[in-house]
Amino acid sequence: MSYDCVIIGGGIAGLQAGIMLGRYQHRVLLIDSGKGRSNLCRKYNNIIGFPDGVSGPELRHAGVKQARSFGVETLESKVVDVHSNFIIETAEGKSIDTQTVLFATGIEENFPPILGMKECLGLSIYVCPDCDGYEIIGQKTAVIGSGETGAGLAIALKDWSEEIIFFNHGGAPVSLEMQGELRERRILVQQTEVDRFVHNGGLLEAIETAGDHRWDIDKAFLAFGGNRVQSDLAVKLGAEATDKGHLLVNPRTKMTNIDGIWAAGDVVDHTQFVTTAMGEGAQASVWIHKWLKGTR
Repeated sequence: MSYDCVIIGGGIAGLQAGIMLGRYQHRVLLIDSGKGRSNLCRKYNNIIGFPDGVSGPELRHAGVKQARSFGVETLESKVVDVHSNFIIETAEGKSIDTQTVLFATGIEENFPPILGMKECLGLSIYVCPDCDGYEIIGQKTAVIGSGETGAGLAIALKDWSEEIIFFNHGGAPVSLEMQGELRERRILVQQTEVDRFVHNGGLLEAIETAGDHRWDIDKAFLAFGGNRVQSDLAVKLGAEATDKGHLLVNPRTKMTNIDGIWAAGDVVDHTQFVTTAMGEGAQASVWIHKWLKGTR
């Protein structure tokens, strides 16, 4: 079967695009490997209509159900190649023909394997200060990061909390200038690795570091940098990207430099808000529809 659009990536951007394209009554297939970063978040706190927050898996489950209600087909698989004739190959050897492709492949987080971390993501451990800085007001907060990236976030978080401890996990170097700013902002720095997050149902209670030291902590942020933008397939196809791997798109249509190939969500260089991903998915779908109907 030939599709009007294949969406690669079933996260927030991909699902929003799928819902819109389904409502346009296009033949749509959404392929997802099940490993997207929104699967990790136990709670998004800043989405309109969810004053008590909503988890990534809950949002995705509702999105899949909604997309299917409009005729969107879903396939759990990994795409291994996209050919210039718009034939998509999956890990199982399946070939899929489509007129257009939307890359909503997102970012792979660079998280170290610290015990207890995944259970707390979005509940008491965060990654985005713009999204969740509010959550640490009046809370004793740890930043577990690497070198300059971690130090910079620790300094930024002083806007919300006076009690910040920076754990330089791995001991990457911090510039003298940054060290001075950490001292000036009265941020305690510990050159030690974090072994475990102690929590109760995802609510952080303490951090255990090398040498069996325990630090009572209310909240934490992760800041390691080095996240991998999952744009390899699009770049191989000839899509232009930034030095960091983010796909370049037309700001109005979200189409890449390749006619018939779009990108939306975190694979594009933007704020990485889940709400922005929703908007980009919807925006891309409008222009995919126009392209398919020849009205662009």
